[in-house]
Amino acid sequence: MPQRPRPLDDTDSVRAWFGVELRNWRRVRRLSSAALGEKVHLSGTAIERIEKCERPCGTALAEQIDAALDAGGALIRLWRRVKEEAADADNLKPRAGRRQSRTRSAGTLTKDPSPGSDGSVPPVDRRNLIALGGLTALAPAAFTELVPDLGRSPLPALISPEDIKQVQAASTVLGKWDNLYGGGGIVREASIGQLHWAKALLNVQCPPELRADLFTAVGRLAIVMGASAFDAYEHNDAARLLAFGTSCAEAADNWHLRANALNWRSRHATWCGMPDDGLTHAENGLLRSDRLTSREQAMLHNARARALAKMQNRQQETLAAIGRSDEIFAQARSGEDAPWMAYYDHAQHHGDTGHALFDLAVLPGRPTHMAADRLRTAIEGHTDAYVRSRALSGTKLATLIMRTGDPQEAIDIANTALAEVGQLRSKRAIDDVGDLAQASRKYRRPGMAELRARIAATVRP
Repeated sequence: MPQRPRPLDDTDSVRAWFGVELRNWRRVRRLSSAALGEKVHLSGTAIERIEKCERPCGTALAEQIDAALDAGGALIRLWRRVKEEAADADNLKPRAGRRQSRTRSAGTLTKDPSPGSDGSVPPVDRRNLIALGGLTALAPAAFTELVPDLGRSPLPALISPEDIKQVQAASTVLGKWDNLYGGGGIVREASIGQLHWAKALLNVQCPPELRADLFTAVGRLAIVMGASAFDAYEHNDAARLLAFGTSCAEAADNWHLRANALNWRSRHATWCGMPDDGLTHAENGLLRSDRLTSREQAMLHNARARALAKMQNRQQETLAAIGRSDEIFAQARSGEDAPWMAYYDHAQHHGDTGHALFDLAVLPGRPTHMAADRLRTAIEGHTDAYVRSRALSGTKLATLIMRTGDPQEAIDIANTALAEVGQLRSKRAIDDVGDLAQASRKYRRPGMAELRARIAATVRP
């Protein structure tokens, strides 16, 4: 039988109160400690230790936990009380020059050595530090306590063009990181604080002539984060962020950004097994297509094709959507698109259509060459700035050939794709590798066992 959680006493300290409230919010949201930990990139054990005051939390982590639990800022406000209590305790500590008693275990560096007059660690602590091998002697929890909690910068009193440029720059950088490394890990962590700041700007007084630019910048950041959350399989976050990005685009009356948001909402819904919703989002994006560029229209027709390909008995409609996308993409002119559409080039177009055709090609009796040719074009055309896109197309092509063609050719393509998947924090890519592993199981030949071993090493958590 599972152990009952140890009762917590919220009267011990404000920090203990925080632990009790954290556990209460987690239970209200019906999340296990492991499920909450996954949302904030910690183990379930680490969450339980925070609840029991056995592990430090920190302001940034408190904000992430509050957001993950949709606590409306309750845990953030309580964490401020924890910091105030800690500050009050520090004020009561003996000052420099007073005699202090400090108990040490032999050979152990104390967690909070008192600094010398010059701010350095006293000699006895330096000797222990050197004896234990330098900074690596610190336990991870103790090491993180060396970094102070960093408060947020105050918001401006009035929105300026420079504030908007900062949000635009954040979107550009995060988009590049997402394409290079995938949606998990540092990309996700870096984006959270930036969105908090950007979203708060919407409540700041804004000159009327800057309002549309502000909503466009904030909406663009939300869409980049939503696409990144989709890649990390944070599906609830992805849906909310992309819906927020759509609302910002509509508030700005920016049809180009709206098309981009609805493209991602369509792709996300289709990936999550809701192709009917995906089709609705794509067709909603194509409303007033006369206001959209050729690339934007082609992008949305591809989203339609990917949704239709997942539905039964809609193969001809899928091919018609791809044909329409090809026709419109051929009319694209340089310089007519917003900066965020730079990714949608010849390689991306062929990758998107290739993914839609893949779902048809694996059906019995369907030709495979159209999907394979387009995926090859995408792989050859993607630059090193789009590692994930190249890896996704490579894995799809290897899987297609493994199912329908020469398994040795599939092994060669797969090994190249796996080398790139291994660089990513992308659960989408890992899922596609799982499909490749499934396709390889019917073969017993030289090289296949090594490929399966490499697949296992790539998808290992």
